Amino acid sequence: MPSERLKVVVTRRLPEAVETRMKELFNVTLRENDQQMSREELVAAMKDADVLVPTLTDTLDSSVLSSAGDRLKLIANYGAGIDHIDVHTARQRGILVSNTPGVVTEDTADMTIALILAVTRRIPEGLATMQSGDWAGWAPTALLGGRVGGRRLGILGMGRIGQAVARRAKAFGMQVHYHNRRRLRPEIEDELEATYWESLDQMVARMDIISINCPHTPATFHLMNARRLKLMKPNAVIVNTSRGEVIDENALTRMLRAGEISGAGLDVFEHGHQINPRLRQLNNVVLLPHMGSATIEGRLEMGEKVLLNVKTFADGHRPPDLVVPAML
Repeated sequence: MPSERLKVVVTRRLPEAVETRMKELFNVTLRENDQQMSREELVAAMKDADVLVPTLTDTLDSSVLSSAGDRLKLIANYGAGIDHIDVHTARQRGILVSNTPGVVTEDTADMTIALILAVTRRIPEGLATMQSGDWAGWAPTALLGGRVGGRRLGILGMGRIGQAVARRAKAFGMQVHYHNRRRLRPEIEDELEATYWESLDQMVARMDIISINCPHTPATFHLMNARRLKLMKPNAVIVNTSRGEVIDENALTRMLRAGEISGAGLDVFEHGHQINPRLRQLNNVVLLPHMGSATIEGRLEMGEKVLLNVKTFADGHRPPDLVVPAML
């Protein structure tokens, strides 16, 4: 399939440099505005394209994929997470799926540490005080937070991002603990000075900070449910920069309101941008608009990976970041 004839449809606005390169390489249809496509627009795009370049805001479930035309052969996702794509149905229909792994690791780990500091040191409360003009000057008991050095950090999910968080936490003097589907190799544990917990319940009950760094899968949906959240110490905090569905948001909100958990830092939410309004009212919660991977460098690297996947496919080869069902 010659690259000059390959029809590529992009569902959202991408960095200008990425869009420019796409126009040079392919017959590309770019999004004129940055509104996410409706279901009907997605179906129309898939009938018209050889390659679809979606993002995490595009739900490509079995019913949408069943409406795809015979022309669609590759879904080159702009992003690492693919829980919005029914990969099994895509493969059954002969559609390959690729993603952009490894690009957001360092940026997301940075944001995880930023949220830990923001919650434990009460940074948003201090910012609000300054912006309101109500600050009357320094006081020895004002806005007292907690020191992160020496605290036990429990990382749920020890993949690329979890390990990057562990390296940063170690530099801050935190004690690193983790729970993962598979235990890390001894040399990696030694390097990170990380303690493995086979039982998630036992780890959660003993940590000062919980960091969620696992993907959303059927097995991880509400992994931090009401029962498990109640195991946390009252002075513990929880931070999530992975997927909102891993935490039961309603149960978390109730416990934060009741003071049963000290605080939370959330960059992702169970129902996308439809956030539980009671969370917004709490001063012990830091909410961010899914900024974990939002760096210029990261967005450009994601685009470069998409371009490489599509160009490799156009040249008749297997995309380097092909997603296969065994990975899910």
